[in-house]
Amino acid sequence: MKIHDTIFGLIFLALGTSVLFAVRGFPNIPGQPVGPALFPGLIAIGLCITGFMLVIKGLRNQTPTAWFEWEDWVHSPRHVLALCVLLASIVFYIAFANSLGFFATSFIILVAMFKALRVAWRRTLIVSLVASFLVHFAFYKLLRVPLPWGILTPWAW
Repeated sequence: MKIHDTIFGLIFLALGTSVLFAVRGFPNIPGQPVGPALFPGLIAIGLCITGFMLVIKGLRNQTPTAWFEWEDWVHSPRHVLALCVLLASIVFYIAFANSLGFFATSFIILVAMFKALRVAWRRTLIVSLVASFLVHFAFYKLLRVPLPWGILTPWAW
């Protein structure tokens, strides 16, 4: 779907403004020149500037364009299926990540996504297994994010 730049600009402006409004209540850390509001505030300012630029660009556009326009892929059942698998995988992860664990959930999601994109089975299984392991290693060991083990709890390291 193509969305007019003015609409995206207004969304960015609203998001940036709401973040700026939210971070103004963050407490300052005594003795620190920067506080917890610095980075979200900088990102919010960037969103506001980008949003303003998009609104100006959209209003200056001399050629009349539709506010919303469907892309050609919307009429392709294969692409619509891939989008549905993507959205369902998000819901699946939220629903089953704690009970199945990160490994099993990410493996199932990757297999479903690769099959929706018509990737061969052998490549699907290998890449899904390796990617699940690498992402788990990066987040669990290197970044120390507590990912759920679920059914693999007896083998947790």
